[in-house]
Amino acid sequence: MNQNTKRSLMCWLALSPLILIILFPFAVMLFVSLTPGNEVYQYPPSWIPSRFAWENYTTMWNETGFGQALVNSLYVTVLSTLVVLFVAIPAAYSLARFDFKGQTAYQFFLIVTQMLSPILLMVGLFKFVVWLGLVDDLNALVLIYAGFGIAFAVWMLTNFFRTIPLDLEQTAWLEGAGWFYSLRKVFLPLATPAISVAATFTFIFAWNEYSTALVVMRSPENITLQVKVASLVGVYTPKWEQIMAAIFLTTVPVAIAFSWFQKHLVTGLSAGAVK
Repeated sequence: MNQNTKRSLMCWLALSPLILIILFPFAVMLFVSLTPGNEVYQYPPSWIPSRFAWENYTTMWNETGFGQALVNSLYVTVLSTLVVLFVAIPAAYSLARFDFKGQTAYQFFLIVTQMLSPILLMVGLFKFVVWLGLVDDLNALVLIYAGFGIAFAVWMLTNFFRTIPLDLEQTAWLEGAGWFYSLRKVFLPLATPAISVAATFTFIFAWNEYSTALVVMRSPENITLQVKVASLVGVYTPKWEQIMAAIFLTTVPVAIAFSWFQKHLVTGLSAGAVK
């Protein structure tokens, strides 16, 4: 066994307790979702089911309307993330590149907004949604999630944009490039890591948000995944095998999105290092 193999083995042994602690809830969720219904409540409990009941997923999907809730969550999450990036990138660029009166107060205001929980603003948000006539409308969630995400995205992107030297853009201008061309070809590629992080946080917040969706949405066909999963825990004996199947499928889009954003994050960091 060479030195590199020994070092790798020691690192994995040191990390194994942390990995087991992190993966334990996901393992329980997966095995319960594959346990036949008549074995979920048996005592003493068994970690490994007698057979893998894959039909739990199809039964849950067909009986609960999971597909429509999945489409609703994807619509709200993707659209709110795009709105946040569309608004936050030029706002952060202006804060990072130009000086104006009240700039410090505006940035302080952005930080203060992050200290407020959405549940504290629920009454005001609901009145605002009623005034817009968007009760039980998915676009209301898009506006609310984008509103919460923009403040954090602007604050984080501004601090990162200030680390990008203005000389790079000025060099492009001297070579004949226009402002928009230098922004697109020089500035934004260097800002990819921060944009990816902002998009990731916005996506995860919008995907996991529950309280606002519970208050604003009324029709069963318009609710999002978080509300749908919570509704499966009924007053009487819940079907935990179906609930765990729904929770497992709910985590899949987040894992895919995070993997995709992480790939672009690493690419952006590498591109910035080379340049």
